[in-house]
Amino acid sequence: MSRPRPRSRSLEGKVALVAGATRGAGRGIAVELGAAGATVYVTGRSTRAQRSEYDRPETVEDTAELVTEAGGHGIAVPTDHLEPDQVRALVERIAHEQDRLDVLVNDIWGGEKLFEWDTPVWEHDLAAGLRLLRLAVETHAVTSHHALPLLLRRPGGLVVEMTDGTAEYNRNTYRVNLFYDLAKASVLRMAFALGHELGPRGATAVALTPGWLRSEMMLDHFGVREENWRDALEQVPHFAISETPRYVGRAVAALAADPDVARWNGQSLSGGGLAQVYGFTDVDGSRPDAWRYLVEVQDAGKPADATGYR
Repeated sequence: MSRPRPRSRSLEGKVALVAGATRGAGRGIAVELGAAGATVYVTGRSTRAQRSEYDRPETVEDTAELVTEAGGHGIAVPTDHLEPDQVRALVERIAHEQDRLDVLVNDIWGGEKLFEWDTPVWEHDLAAGLRLLRLAVETHAVTSHHALPLLLRRPGGLVVEMTDGTAEYNRNTYRVNLFYDLAKASVLRMAFALGHELGPRGATAVALTPGWLRSEMMLDHFGVREENWRDALEQVPHFAISETPRYVGRAVAALAADPDVARWNGQSLSGGGLAQVYGFTDVDGSRPDAWRYLVEVQDAGKPADATGYR
């Protein structure tokens, strides 16, 4: 068993908003920002009073409690980021309570139940595909529109656009179907555009992708828990390169604590790549490098073997 990672208070006094923090990467990011001492506002549509169409048990209140348990201050604000008035009210609340916003993480997604694998656009459910684009792209734009004036009140702010795949990988790889491919490419481009708008104003924007995430939904899909996740390798051997949501959370915490974070402005980054720069590990002490593995092993048709990749 690996030793617990020493707690750093590198983000003490900082305020973060993790939009889309109910589960998965958003939850992992929120918890790691809390572990670094930040006050973290967490949003989502699933609450203890009402579930979203995901109909899953994870809630924003649970995430806020995990942030506080990790050493930060978690504040749950149920929010539908497709509703501009709700997002405006969220930002006004942060401004009133904190008078600052140092980190904005746009992790809103909500598309797992909306896309159809390897289905051409003329056969894909049109309503589902268009809603996927609204959830994955429009929500990010709405949130940035309302939140960035607060973030720009102080120099050094950070915006993290969460996506799936690096710019290089997605440029050369067809991702699932037209709607999914377009959604992930759009978020990558959004970070690039925000970099141009924020950089001259003293802030930084990046796109960030986790690797193969052992999210709550992914573990359920394979019928395993975090404690026995390797049992899923019998079904999908390449799952050996997978990582916990806390890994990409540590990537965000490292970026937020970096006084030279502007060096990354407008770039597409991966959690595994940043681990090589900042030296953090996943909770088991390993450093999965999923995107290099995908290119060199999985997509190359080689047998599953994560040796040298984690």
